[in-house]
Amino acid sequence: MSTTALDQASERGDLDHTKVAVIGLGASGCAASRLGISKGGMIYASDLRTEPQTAACAADLRAAGADVDLGRHDIERVAGADIVVVSPGIPPHAPVLQELRNRGLRWISEPEFAVRFFHGSLIAVTGTNGKTTTTLMIAHLLEAAGVTVAAGGNVGGGLAPPASDLAMRAEAPDWYVLEMSSFQLADLETFRPDIGVITNLSPDHLDRYPSLDAYYADKARIFDRADDQSRWVLPAGDDAVGGLIGTTPGSRYFVSDEDDGQSSAFLRDGSLVLRTAEEEEALLHIRDVPLLGRHNVRNALTAALTARLAGAGPAGLSAGLRTVQPLPHRLEPVLERDGVLWVNDSKATNVAATHSALQSLDRPVVLLVGGKDKGERFTDLIPANVEIRRIIAYGAAGRRIVEELGDRAPVTMVEGDLRTVLTHAAEAARAGDVLLLSPACSSFDMFESYEERGRTFTALAREAA
Repeated sequence: MSTTALDQASERGDLDHTKVAVIGLGASGCAASRLGISKGGMIYASDLRTEPQTAACAADLRAAGADVDLGRHDIERVAGADIVVVSPGIPPHAPVLQELRNRGLRWISEPEFAVRFFHGSLIAVTGTNGKTTTTLMIAHLLEAAGVTVAAGGNVGGGLAPPASDLAMRAEAPDWYVLEMSSFQLADLETFRPDIGVITNLSPDHLDRYPSLDAYYADKARIFDRADDQSRWVLPAGDDAVGGLIGTTPGSRYFVSDEDDGQSSAFLRDGSLVLRTAEEEEALLHIRDVPLLGRHNVRNALTAALTARLAGAGPAGLSAGLRTVQPLPHRLEPVLERDGVLWVNDSKATNVAATHSALQSLDRPVVLLVGGKDKGERFTDLIPANVEIRRIIAYGAAGRRIVEELGDRAPVTMVEGDLRTVLTHAAEAARAGDVLLLSPACSSFDMFESYEERGRTFTALAREAA
């Protein structure tokens, strides 16, 4: 890849017949291809997959003037491109990337490509858990405060578009807010957020990364282009985040669950409080924020502080916090039947996310946990002082869950589909309990995505009611 070609395109604001190869035609790859076409680039896109959704994207791109291969990557065309954009779903050990690596060629992620065509300030949100909720909450609060904003990136699930779609907006906003995954951060060159947000760090994606250090190293790429004007919103007391940022340039603003005398956002007597250079600003009581779970208190504080740094006033922040809505598949209350609250937390695809969900609840829990095994230890799943009525283990990871948690809580292994799993869970639940789908695993043993898993849970819950 020619860095000069991309730099020149950024300066001109177009690609002027620049050769762009896009590897992978998921949502971000399709969006990058559309952006490249709109900027006058010569686009070659490819994907090994041929299923209908990929084929539909390919047809649209061909109609717009791109060359597209499905079922193969033409390595000579990819290697001959001026710019190579790689979708986050392409693993680093993929043969096409290994061949580029062998030739000494580089590539960039889709957000790195997109931000070259942004015309506004940038907030980037990363971390292990809470990224999507925090990203969309920041955008909601900025909108409530009258600040123009465009949100997207790794959000997915139809909740917000990829970064490249934001770059094609007719009018640039005051602020872009991007959720960034570790896969997207891995392949950056000049990406520099004006405000960077780290929600938290814990083990994840160990089925893709060779070690936890490798996963954290990709997260640390967000700091690569920092300067003295950079601003960082960070969780207080998170040693992993502290070790990652080190001596990175820029101002640090910390978020805490309580007033520790140093944090810029915290909870005091049940109220969300921001501490600015001039004064303290009490926004509203946490009971007025319509989100379930204690961890969403930290998400709300993080979003409010970030929006405040981006220029939102306290009145707008308070109004926005009162009207924020829970996102699908993230501690989403589905219904209450016979005194049992059914909650869809399908987005909890790692142990830390499920641990956080359990810690956020103050009722006995019947927990549905299982799916594709990502290699994490389940022994860390259950927080202290949480009453587990029963754990229903299922899916590919079910047997190991039983082995690792059998001496910590009542555990039942259930074979079969999610309907069968739910039948056993409903029989175990009592009035006053939470029946919680928070799987701590990916969905790929039974479902195409966590969204499909969550939708199925919600449909079955409503059918049972």
